[in-house]
Amino acid sequence: MSERVTIDIADGVADVRLDRGEKMNAMDGPMFAALVEAADRLAGEPAVRAVVLSGNGPSFCAGLDFSGFQAMAGGVGAEGATSTGSIGALEDGRITHRAQQAVWGWHELAVPVIAAVHGVAFGAGIQLAIGADIRVVHPDVRMAVLEIRWGLTPDMTATQLLPALVGPDVAKELVWTGREVNGEEAVRIGLATRVSDDPYATAMDLARLIASKSPHAVRGAKRLIDSAATTDYAAGFAAERHVIGSLIGTPNQVESVQAYFEKRPPVYRDVDPPD
Repeated sequence: MSERVTIDIADGVADVRLDRGEKMNAMDGPMFAALVEAADRLAGEPAVRAVVLSGNGPSFCAGLDFSGFQAMAGGVGAEGATSTGSIGALEDGRITHRAQQAVWGWHELAVPVIAAVHGVAFGAGIQLAIGADIRVVHPDVRMAVLEIRWGLTPDMTATQLLPALVGPDVAKELVWTGREVNGEEAVRIGLATRVSDDPYATAMDLARLIASKSPHAVRGAKRLIDSAATTDYAAGFAAERHVIGSLIGTPNQVESVQAYFEKRPPVYRDVDPPD
């Protein structure tokens, strides 16, 4: 794995950390590439049942590497400033370019992704957190959709994902003002899921709990919930019937019932690896 991102997998939980703490995990070309590579790797790991995404050092992610903004002030485009190759072109076989895929890759993982957010999450950092399924934040976290400061709009999928969390009106206010939100407000407006004095420990505990459940049922539930915003009721109800029908009587579903009545921890089979 790249020096920018580390992955440790144990007991079904992938512990993924941005590892550029001396730069507050600011995004540069290698960081974008490493995040895409990490999500792609985990998509092919059938033993992974939950992911915790965090940042080493004093902050989750301070946004785009400041050298990128300095280059833009001198008239150099963002692509040239932030990449080791172009990040602006669509990735092969994807609907995203590299910067978008650095976030979208976590959103489209089949397993739950929990972001543990501390310090600051500005710009690219808050967009990366938004790409997770759940956000656990420190009370003193500083979160801001900061692109307006630089005369830009969010470009790492936040314009599509943020409104579903906070509503379109609050999303517009955050994008238009670039104001900071702390942990308590983030939870109140729906930007975060819960506050914790130790977001990483809380996120890992939650990930281990999820990893102890039937992986097929967890993946099925994520698929159904994520599709709800873009599916009409009839199609959504049909999808519910299909997913539960595909689970009933399977080894992991039977094991869930047997373990409950036998008062023992269930032992689940991993999901078959992708073709």
